[in-house]
Amino acid sequence: MNNIQHIFFDLDHTLWDFEANSKKTYQQIFKENNLEIDINLFLEKYIPINHHYWKLYREEKVNKDNLRYGRLKDTFDQINYKIQDDLIEKLAIEYIDNLANYNQLFDGTTEILQYLQPKYDLHIITNGFKEIQQSKLEKSGIVHFFKTVITSESVGVKKPNPKVFHHALDITKAKTYQSLMIGDNLEADIYGAKNVGMKALFFNPEKQQVPAGINAIMKLEEIKNIL
Repeated sequence: MNNIQHIFFDLDHTLWDFEANSKKTYQQIFKENNLEIDINLFLEKYIPINHHYWKLYREEKVNKDNLRYGRLKDTFDQINYKIQDDLIEKLAIEYIDNLANYNQLFDGTTEILQYLQPKYDLHIITNGFKEIQQSKLEKSGIVHFFKTVITSESVGVKKPNPKVFHHALDITKAKTYQSLMIGDNLEADIYGAKNVGMKALFFNPEKQQVPAGINAIMKLEEIKNIL
């Protein structure tokens, strides 16, 4: 890819290993609340439900509170675990409060950022909640790599809405032809970026089928073969 000067990364599921850190957080808060729950059964149901709620959140069909409560309520219903609504609300808050305390990154994250930083301006564009994303970056030790952190909440809309990408380009003074978006979500990151004229690179560790015309990598270290 020629002429690239600015690289925009997604955070969750791209650099910050959301599923690993989420599992540890739920294990902690279930133990602290004396809940005997099979964590693997819980996550088997929770992960697709969580993805579904985030899709609804991107589409402005649910708000932040609906997402936090709904993903837990639906999961407990799926595993037939009887639990009071007030405890679900408590768990939803404790989950957010504790999530950034676990900071497993994807293999090669620090190394690829060290490789890219001298050559490019690095930025974050994330749909994650603003109160926790900065903490994730700081506690995982990678915040210093990024010149700009753009959250969807600060813009008022979510990826793939073009306003998010235009806002990111405006505040970083980047041109579309100079800009590359790297993320794990085809809809939010890849098509969202391409629709405003940016280049895009699909991070695909789950080895999903890659649509025609989409550049993809399965490991972050593969970026070295492209940039």
